[in-house]
Amino acid sequence: MDTNPTTGRTRDDTDALIALLDIGDTIPGAAELRAHSYDLLGITRDAAVDAAVVDVGCGSGRAAAEMAARGARAVGIDPDERMIAVAGERWPAADFRVADAYDLPFPDGALRGYRADKVYHVLDDPARAADEARRVLAPGGRIVLLGQDWDTYVIDSDDAALTRTIVHARADLVRAPRVVRRCRALLLDAGFTDVTVEARTWIGTDAALLPVLTDLVRGARSAGAITDAQAEAWLADQRERARAGRLFLAIPMFVTAATRR
Repeated sequence: MDTNPTTGRTRDDTDALIALLDIGDTIPGAAELRAHSYDLLGITRDAAVDAAVVDVGCGSGRAAAEMAARGARAVGIDPDERMIAVAGERWPAADFRVADAYDLPFPDGALRGYRADKVYHVLDDPARAADEARRVLAPGGRIVLLGQDWDTYVIDSDDAALTRTIVHARADLVRAPRVVRRCRALLLDAGFTDVTVEARTWIGTDAALLPVLTDLVRGARSAGAITDAQAEAWLADQRERARAGRLFLAIPMFVTAATRR
């Protein structure tokens, strides 16, 4: 099966990721957080906006399409051709292009806004991406970075030690699992000003979140951190919690915003 040399993902991997991203888009509070990020970029519903903005790592394209609906000239970019194909199918009126965070297809100072949601944790050099963001933004342009800290998933479970092991083992499979802790420093080092950081927490309590928990367990099992028996017992408990309406998953999302000098 072909593997994308940039992302290291197969088509099946990408489709599985799209399914997880779709779940994330529907978690209570997710739509409000996306809207807040557009506000931070200056793309407001009550103002006519003719601003060129990029959604870096756009995935299946929802945010780029929503920004375009607000009046922005939005471009979604992603290094995964499969992602871009799906985005184009879902949002045919929007502009999507294959490109990566280190080499954006825009001249210097061409954009008024730069957005990256759940992207910097997959990069091997987030500082280089921040420098590229500064290059493509015009003076006064805005950048907004969103993402989770992979070590701070909050899950109700009777086995706290096993849950910590699962969360941390899955986090250790991510290239930069704790990058949100240094996004403020990244932007300051890249020469941005007016840097702000805030947190908003997604909370899920129903069975729709089970694939997210399954992904955590599969990652921990693949890393050898837990046994098959531990994985199945932990997931069985979470399935029962979901069936009984007692599941609890909270994911703090961090929003770092700044202005290009």
